[in-house]
Amino acid sequence: MLLEGRRIIVTGGAQGMGAALVNAYAEVGAKVGYVDVQDRSEHAGTPAGVKVTGLAKFARCDVTDKNSVTTAFGELAQELGGLDVLVHLAGIMLHAKAEDITPDDWQRQMTVNTLGTLLTNQVAFTLLKEHGGAIINFASGAGVRGFPGGGHYAASKAAVLGWSRSAAMEWGPYGITVNAICPGIDTPMAAAHRAGMTPEQRARTEQRLREVTPIDGKLGDADRDLAPYLIYLASPGARFITGQTLAVDGGRTMMR
Repeated sequence: MLLEGRRIIVTGGAQGMGAALVNAYAEVGAKVGYVDVQDRSEHAGTPAGVKVTGLAKFARCDVTDKNSVTTAFGELAQELGGLDVLVHLAGIMLHAKAEDITPDDWQRQMTVNTLGTLLTNQVAFTLLKEHGGAIINFASGAGVRGFPGGGHYAASKAAVLGWSRSAAMEWGPYGITVNAICPGIDTPMAAAHRAGMTPEQRARTEQRLREVTPIDGKLGDADRDLAPYLIYLASPGARFITGQTLAVDGGRTMMR
């Protein structure tokens, strides 16, 4: 029970990587709450993602609305008996060629991915500042490498990286660590993106992944490849790691 009694909130926890982490944290003894815009966990076995353990507490939340975040986090913290760790995954990925990105799509992408990060982190700070803890933000290798066909997504995730480093500097004196994860994990979002490709585009994408991913040559599995590392980062043993961009993607993104 590596996280026995550790109190954790996961945003975007009703599907994909978020749901996998909620389950993994509960299995190693943590008290877990999760938020999402809707609770899709009942659709286990569908593209919505894996079923969330019944041990976790759910609160509906719009991460772009401060009142919604404050209310949801407050309810969960009360049920959990406080907060030790925020894992912020909630986000969206829009696709368009650079010359075709509209102001509305740019704003929508930035609002969910960057404003959502700001608000969830700020509310978590109010719950952590008295005793310390950890904030783990999900960025993307796209924010490091760039992302043809999704420049606004890449820009939003680059902003998450800059924010996480800055917050780590300011909140470190409170005993709060802030790190950013760049995952290379197969998710419902990734599957939906592939579904919109032509067979030729999918073949090129798979070939490219084989060329640039030293481990396995493809996207990883959330339970096998992501959860063990995130369990460690959520533990007190990671207290001296902060301000880092941490890629969990089989070597596709190598930090310099």
